[in-house]
Amino acid sequence: FSTALTYLKYLGFHSAVITTISKKGDIILGGLFSLHDMVEEQSLPFTSQFNFRTFRWMQTMIFAIEEINKEGKLLPNVTVGYKIYDSCSTPHQALKAAMELMGGEKSSEVGEKSQRSSTCNESVPLVIGDGGSTQSLVVARFLGVFTVPQISYFSSCACLSDKKQFPAFLRTMPSDFFQVDALVQLVKHFGWTWVGVIAGDDAYGRGGANIFANEVCRTVMNTSMNIFFCELIQQAEISSIISVIRLSGAKVILVFAVEQDAATLFDEVQRCDALWLASEAWSTASVLSTPEKYHHILQGTVGFAIQQASIPGLRDFLLRLNPSRSDARTDPFLVSFWEEVFHCTLGAQTESREKEGESKPPCSGEEDLGNVTNIYSDVSQLRISYNVYKAVYAVAYALKAMKSCVKGEGPFFQRSCADPDVIQPWQVRLHQVRYLNSFASEIKFDENGDPAAMYDLVNWQMNPNGELKFINIGKFDGMTGDIKQKLYIHEDIILWNGNRTRVPSSVCSTICPPGTRKAMRPNFPVCCYDCVACTAGKISNLSDAIECAQCPPEFWSNAERTTCIPKRVEFLSFRDTMGITLVAISFIGSFSTCIVVLIFFCKRTTPIVKANNSALSFLLLFSLTLCFLCSLTFIGQPSKWSCMLRHTAFGISFVLCISCVLGKTLVVLVAFNAKLPGSNVIKWFGPSQQKAIIAICTITQVLICTVWLLVAPPAPRQLMPREEDFIILLCDEGSYIAFALVLSYIGLLAVLCLLLAFLARKLPDSFNEARLITFSMLIFCAVWIAFIPAYISSPGKYATVTEVFAILASSYGLLGCIFAPKCYMILLRPEKNTRKHLMSKAPSGKF
Repeated sequence: FSTALTYLKYLGFHSAVITTISKKGDIILGGLFSLHDMVEEQSLPFTSQFNFRTFRWMQTMIFAIEEINKEGKLLPNVTVGYKIYDSCSTPHQALKAAMELMGGEKSSEVGEKSQRSSTCNESVPLVIGDGGSTQSLVVARFLGVFTVPQISYFSSCACLSDKKQFPAFLRTMPSDFFQVDALVQLVKHFGWTWVGVIAGDDAYGRGGANIFANEVCRTVMNTSMNIFFCELIQQAEISSIISVIRLSGAKVILVFAVEQDAATLFDEVQRCDALWLASEAWSTASVLSTPEKYHHILQGTVGFAIQQASIPGLRDFLLRLNPSRSDARTDPFLVSFWEEVFHCTLGAQTESREKEGESKPPCSGEEDLGNVTNIYSDVSQLRISYNVYKAVYAVAYALKAMKSCVKGEGPFFQRSCADPDVIQPWQVRLHQVRYLNSFASEIKFDENGDPAAMYDLVNWQMNPNGELKFINIGKFDGMTGDIKQKLYIHEDIILWNGNRTRVPSSVCSTICPPGTRKAMRPNFPVCCYDCVACTAGKISNLSDAIECAQCPPEFWSNAERTTCIPKRVEFLSFRDTMGITLVAISFIGSFSTCIVVLIFFCKRTTPIVKANNSALSFLLLFSLTLCFLCSLTFIGQPSKWSCMLRHTAFGISFVLCISCVLGKTLVVLVAFNAKLPGSNVIKWFGPSQQKAIIAICTITQVLICTVWLLVAPPAPRQLMPREEDFIILLCDEGSYIAFALVLSYIGLLAVLCLLLAFLARKLPDSFNEARLITFSMLIFCAVWIAFIPAYISSPGKYATVTEVFAILASSYGLLGCIFAPKCYMILLRPEKNTRKHLMSKAPSGKF
C-alpha cells in the first residue's frame, strides 16, 4: 500500500484532501460516492460543485444501515458501521479512497470540530460503490487482487461483468448489455433506421456505444455517428459535434453519457430539432430536467431508467440534517451541503469567505430543509437510491448467511463455515445472496454478479406548470426469454419532441417503392441508399428491392417497372405506314402493267406491237404483274405457308420475267443477223424455240425452289433481343445455300441478258429495243447489287422492307424502260407507228 501511495504522490495527487464520514460498529462497510465533480485543490482558484443527488445516495446508505441496526432482525447482536469517502468523480481519488478503506493510510484532517479523521486502521470486508463505471473499474481491479467484494449501485459498464478481470465485483445496477438490448428493441419498435450516437469519453460511454453499434449491425438499423467527448470539452469541439448532427440528418439521437457530460452537450445544443434517446445515466436526471434552458431541447426525450421504488421513512431521514445538531460534527459534508442549498456561508467560514471576495450571506444553521424543494429532498424518483438501499441489504443478508452457517454444511473447504468473529473479505458470499425485500421484489445476482434487468421507459413531458416530468410509458424485462414480450409501451400517452403525438421518423433513406431498387451510397452505411428506377426489361414488385429481376425473353417491363408484360410483336404489317405504302406501290405497279396490257391488246395490229413479238410482250407483262403482286406475300404476319410462298413466288416470277427479256434480246439479235447475206440463224429462234428457252429457264428455277422446299423450307422465326421491348417475326430462309442459288440464278440470267443487249445496242434501226433492254437490265442489276448489303445490315422488319423495295424497284425499272417508250409512241406519236417509219434506216446513236 505504501508503494502505491508513493506512486500517487509522485503523480501529484498528494495534495488532494480525502474527506470521509464514518461510524463505528462490529462490521464496517466501506462506501464510495462522488459528492463533488472534481478534486478541490487549495492552489487552484475555482471550487468543485457539490452534487445533491449523490449526497442523497450516501444518506440512503446510512439510512439503510441504521434501519438494519434498529430492527436487529437480520443481524442480531451485531452493529453495522460505515466508512464513506468522497471519490470526487475521479478515478485516482476513488483508488486512493479504496486504499484507505483497506487500511493503507489514515484520512486527512479536514476540520477540528465539525469533522474528524478516521484513526482506525481496520480494513472493511466489503465496499459499496463507486457510482461511475470509470471509477469502479479502477477500484475493482485493486480490490479484486485481495478478493474484497465490491457492490456498485450505479456502474453499468458491460466490461465489469468479466469475472476474470473483476472476480469480486457485483452490482445492483443492470449491465449495459441489457440496456443496449432495450434501446435496440425500442429503436426497432418505432422503425428508426438512422440513429445518431453520442457517447461520453469514459468507460461507460465508450462501452455502451460500442455494444449498441455491434447490436444494430445485426439488424436493419445503422448508427449515423459515434462521437466521444469529455466533460471539459472545448467550444470548438462541441460546435463540430453539432455540425455532424445536423449534416447526418438523423432525427433520433442517442446520448450515452453521464449527466455531467450530457449537460455539457445540451449547454451548446440550443437549436436542434431532434428526439433525444437517454441512457439510464441521465434519463431521470433532475439536473437536466429542472433548468428551464433545457426544456425546449429535452421535451419529448425518451429513455430507459432503472425501476423506481418508494422507501418508507427516507424523506424524514433526509430532512433530519441540521448543522446545529450535536451529531453534525461527525458529518464533514454537511457544511458544503448546507451552504449550497441555502446559498450562504456557515459559521466561522464567513470571515474567510469574505476575505476571498465572496458575498454570500451568513447562515444561522437553523434553516429548515423542509421548506426547500430540490433534488436532495425529492423522493418521487428513487432509482439509484433504491439501488444503494438494495446493496446494503444484500450485504446484510450475506453477513447473516455467514453468521447462521451450520458446521458441516458450509460453503467452504470440507463444507466448513467462516469464523463469525473474524470475517475475511473473501468469505463474504455475495454471489449466493437471494432474498425477497419488503417491496416484494426478489434480489439476486447471476453468475456475472449482475442483477435482474428491469427498466422503466420514461418520457419527458411538460406539465401545465411548465415543469418537465418523467412519465412512465412502458417497461422492459431483460430476463424474459421471448423477445416480443420484453418491451411493453403505452404509445397513446407518449408526447414526442415539439409536443407532438405522431411518432417521428428517422431514416437515412425512404422506402424504395416497387419499380425501383436500392443503390448504395459510397462511404455510407447500408441503410443509406438512393432509389434508382429499374432499367428497361427489369422489374421489382416489392418495396426496398435490392436488385431488379430480369424479365423472361418473351416479356418486357411495363412503364412502372413493376410487372413483366408480353413484348409487342413486330413485323411488316398491312396496318403499318410502311406496309400500306408498299401495298399501294405494288398495286399501282400491277395496275400500270394491266394498263400496258390493255394498250397492247387494243393496238395489237399496229407495227410497233407486232415488231416487238407480241407473244413475248404479253408474257413479259404477265410476269411483271406477278412480280408486283409477289411483293404482297412479304407483308403481314409470317406463317409457314406465307414464308414458303414469298421466296419461291419471288424467285420464279423474276426468272420468268428475265427469261422473257432474254428471249426478246435474242430475237433482236437474230432478226438483225437474219438480214445479213448467207445467214440461216432465224430458223433456230422461231416462236417454238423462244417458248422452249423461256420454259427451260423457268423450270430450272422451279426445280431449285422445289428442292429448297423439300430439304429446308423457309419457316417463321422469332427474334427476341433482350435489350428491346419487341419480338421480331420474320421468315427464316431455312437453307441459305438454296436462297443464294435462287438469287444467283436470277443474277446470272440478268447478267446474260445485259451482255446480249449491250452487244445489240448499236444495231441500225429507227426503234432499237436492245438499247431499252440494256437500260432496264442496268437498273435491275444496280438494284439487286445494292440490295445484298442493305438486306444483311437491316434489322428486323426493315430487312423485309428492303427486299420488297428491291422487288418493286426492279419491276418498275423493267416496266418503265421497256414499255414506257412504246406506249408513248402508240398513244402520243401515232404518226411514227407505221411500217414505213419502222423500216426506214436511221443512223445508229452513240451509246
